[in-house]
Amino acid sequence: MIRAGVVGTGSLGFHHTRILRDLEGVELVGFHDADPERSAFVASELGVTGFGELEPLLDSIDAAVVAVPTTAHEAVALAALERGVHVMIEKPIAPSLESADRILAAAEAAGALVQTGHVERFNPAILAAEPYLETPLFIESNRIAPFVARGTDVAVVLDLMIHDVDLLGSLVHAPVREISATGIPVLTPSVDIANARLTYETGAIANLTASRVSMKKERKLRIFQPSGYLSLNLAEGKGNFLRLKGQIPGLGEGGEMPEISAMGLMGLVESIALEGDGVEPLRRELEAFRDAINGEREVVVSGQDGRNALAVTLEIEERIRSHVADTRPS
Repeated sequence: MIRAGVVGTGSLGFHHTRILRDLEGVELVGFHDADPERSAFVASELGVTGFGELEPLLDSIDAAVVAVPTTAHEAVALAALERGVHVMIEKPIAPSLESADRILAAAEAAGALVQTGHVERFNPAILAAEPYLETPLFIESNRIAPFVARGTDVAVVLDLMIHDVDLLGSLVHAPVREISATGIPVLTPSVDIANARLTYETGAIANLTASRVSMKKERKLRIFQPSGYLSLNLAEGKGNFLRLKGQIPGLGEGGEMPEISAMGLMGLVESIALEGDGVEPLRRELEAFRDAINGEREVVVSGQDGRNALAVTLEIEERIRSHVADTRPS
């Protein structure tokens, strides 16, 4: 049994605690939250032990989920790693690349695992699409949501867009070669809506939009590749893969394209429904963490993966600042 603990039981940490409490092969020793009222609520609601201090919890476990605010990720992760405790750190892995590097160095020195909490890797729609993914040429992602106060201590790029930065990196399997981006604050001092265009070393291009000031909630991903087109609804965990059943009828004399009616077009296109097994993505993520600790699989989203996503995201933020400065009236 892996003895596990959770540090930080806000909206996401609460669910980590709930799942770990019942996860096979894991003994949830307890959790720590700096807010006594929150700690008392979680302990009562989930029937688990709350530790008033961090150190006694870390001294009692083999693995920790770090779900505190991003600014505290490094301090908590280093305290765990110096004890040889494996850590899963919620995204973003750290507030800066220097901080991320210190975490990765500590993990290497301790021989401990670091997994980054990019839960979209475990989205049912993504898992169902994997057999059909080949060489993406163009990807479009839209991650928009109505305004809520949570997460507004950072720009929307670090709060929301980083999900898709990591996910796209795992689909394209290549470094980003070029970035252009723009964005503006709307309700907070930070950027609340942003758009970025990424060009990868393979030539693939991605267009990403993230907003936390929209009228509706939407998480969609569209992937265009030589074999067809994938349309994924990440919020619902399902999608479709559309591909030609065969060859389009040949061109007419003079090279004219034959007229194809809407009904005729549907006869040429095969639509494959993509649906997952209904398992909660956060559970899949924690199962992967457990299995990596047991040596049964590689870490799915490594600490280095988390650093890579952070590096691209911070560069997007810098490009937004530069674009705003360049276009501001003098």
